[in-house]
Amino acid sequence: MENEILIRKIELKDNAGIATIIRSSLAEFGANKPGTVFFDNTTDHLFEMFQEPGSIYYVAEQDGKVLGGAGVYPSKDLPPQTCELVKMYLHPAARGKGLGKLLITRSLEFAKGYGYLQVYIETMPELKKAVSIYEKFGFDYLNGPLGNTGHFGCDVWMLKKL
Repeated sequence: MENEILIRKIELKDNAGIATIIRSSLAEFGANKPGTVFFDNTTDHLFEMFQEPGSIYYVAEQDGKVLGGAGVYPSKDLPPQTCELVKMYLHPAARGKGLGKLLITRSLEFAKGYGYLQVYIETMPELKKAVSIYEKFGFDYLNGPLGNTGHFGCDVWMLKKL
């Protein structure tokens, strides 16, 4: 059906489009700094990254065009039964329509179904709108990072119990 938004698992063909959305979004908000996914090599290889057991990445697509995505990943050194909500970015034209909430909901449903008990987020104050959405989903602030993501440029840490 034309104009319908499709939410699906990432495919190899999505790598370049998602990487462009992630980097342009970070640049738009002045968050394109060292220690973030802007400079992370995995940003160019998300399909490959999300072959890891316990991970999933959802892509939103409309009329064959990638609008954004989000997923969960068992990031290094997180506590047992904890995953990270990662790479939640939308093209500017796709924002404000509830698509981010839908992608987060799908990601959290996967996490719960997989047996995770909590979901962690690392983000930045520059991404104010995303932080406010995480708050509405029931993520609580932490005083410091969990695990070892290597994203030292992130200084907002949050956790949600499932």
